[in-house]
Amino acid sequence: QVLLVESGGGLVQAGGSLRLACAASERAFGGYSITWFRQAPGKEREFVAAINWSGGSTYYADSVKDRFIISRDVAKNTVYLQMNILKPDDTAVYFCAARTGGLRSQSRSYEYWGQGTQVTVSS
Repeated sequence: QVLLVESGGGLVQAGGSLRLACAASERAFGGYSITWFRQAPGKEREFVAAINWSGGSTYYADSVKDRFIISRDVAKNTVYLQMNILKPDDTAVYFCAARTGGLRSQSRSYEYWGQGTQVTVSS
């Protein structure tokens, strides 16, 4: 069983920053890629950023490239999403997900999911 728990969401003004964390059970870090998705009200879940098991490869959606940074701390079994220059369009519930193997942007490729953390960006 792979357990993922997100934290760090909240309310922030446009232009501000937040750092999300995805704490994984130890087993989740052995060969798993970890990805952040988000889902806004009335919209489909969309890919945000992904990182492979070693942290050597990352992948970003065009909408967040140059603003968000994904990283992982293997010792803490945690993946982070540093979100800068936040916009109202970034408002959503953010989920982390895990899969074995390489990076994928499709949510259907992920077997394990956290419960999500709400991010709200006010204008």
